Amino acid sequence: MRIWSLHPRHLDQKGLVACWRETLLAQKVLAGGTTGYRNHPQLERFRAAPDPLAAIGSYLRGIHAESLDRGYRFDAAKILTTGGSEQLEVTTGQLSYEADHLRAKLLVRDPALSDLLPEEPEPHPLFRAVPGDVESWEKR
Repeated sequence: MRIWSLHPRHLDQKGLVACWRETLLAQKVLAGGTTGYRNHPQLERFRAAPDPLAAIGSYLRGIHAESLDRGYRFDAAKILTTGGSEQLEVTTGQLSYEADHLRAKLLVRDPALSDLLPEEPEPHPLFRAVPGDVESWEKR
């Protein structure tokens, strides 16, 4: 499961679709709707939010907005919460790590896109970048 801290505009088509599907699964886990993936480290930052379902809902709305910009038809009715969430923090080290990870994926899937990924990409709108190393929940 990869729930990117990067802004969804940086993801290629496969990355955006996978992120949508995996985040829907994460939402189901946080809502208590499945027994799988309950201990997945990517969920730690959402569980730490004051309202985990609102946080994952805000994250999904960011993915959905990008899908609309691209002309895709992601079903917004699958997002369980409508309320917003306060921004969560993500470290600059995590963003850099994810950018390198995405760049490696794009080199295989679409080398031209890997050249377009900025050296310091923007975070997803849910996140606010703060100085720091790779997040403790990241599995390297």
